[in-house]
Amino acid sequence: MKRIRTTRDSARRELFTRLELLYKAGEYEEVEATARALVAAPLPPWRKRPLPQWQARTLATGVAVAHGRGAEVMAELEELIAELEPVDAEAHVLQLVVRNNRVTVLVGQERYEEAETEALGILREVTRLAHLTPLWKLELSALENLAAALCGQARFEEAEDIARGNLPRAEEPALAALHATLVHSLNGQGRYEEALAEARRCTPHQARKDSGRLDLVTAEALRGLGCLGEAEVAARRALTDCAHHLHPTHPRIREARALLARIAEEGPRP
Repeated sequence: MKRIRTTRDSARRELFTRLELLYKAGEYEEVEATARALVAAPLPPWRKRPLPQWQARTLATGVAVAHGRGAEVMAELEELIAELEPVDAEAHVLQLVVRNNRVTVLVGQERYEEAETEALGILREVTRLAHLTPLWKLELSALENLAAALCGQARFEEAEDIARGNLPRAEEPALAALHATLVHSLNGQGRYEEALAEARRCTPHQARKDSGRLDLVTAEALRGLGCLGEAEVAARRALTDCAHHLHPTHPRIREARALLARIAEEGPRP
């Protein structure tokens, strides 16, 4: 029995490793379908808690959020958070990951104060768990969500501090997200030349979830500088990229369309 259990656990770890690689490659549909199939699989008799199903649901809902279907899975995120009582480190970390995915959805729904409160709570928990397991990737993701929530509340200086302070230790894909958030925070302060310079320093990351992100903040900087023609080109490129790679309900598609409308209202191209 012990050998069977060890073999199954090893196979499960290998499968999740493969799914993580597929996720990084942008194969969202395949990852979610496989994860949903794992959720539906019966538990082995020795399992006292449905940890494999929780892991699969965490992955499936996380992929849905990255794809832009956060509103669709919001109820499931909240249900999963309630189920994942942090009785041990593994379940606690899973719960924090799900909570962070929920923050991403809150930001997309423009529920910025709720997002800020939850992101701060996640960061406190990460600090408590840091001696048990490395959580720097989750921490950076929560910080990026926090900065986005602050931008949504027009607290751009605070968002800039978070982005600048964490860029030196960030790696992809967190680096691309934090850098774009820095550009967004500079745009919000009207520092468009600095914002454009930062945007041009960015190396666009090819993660599917980042589609259109850099072009969108670049377009906003160009608009602020009065370069409406260039801004329109960048905004249309962002919209095309998002439409090709993300779900039609992704918040970034809404943002790109709104920016194009503002550019159109501001007059003819120079």
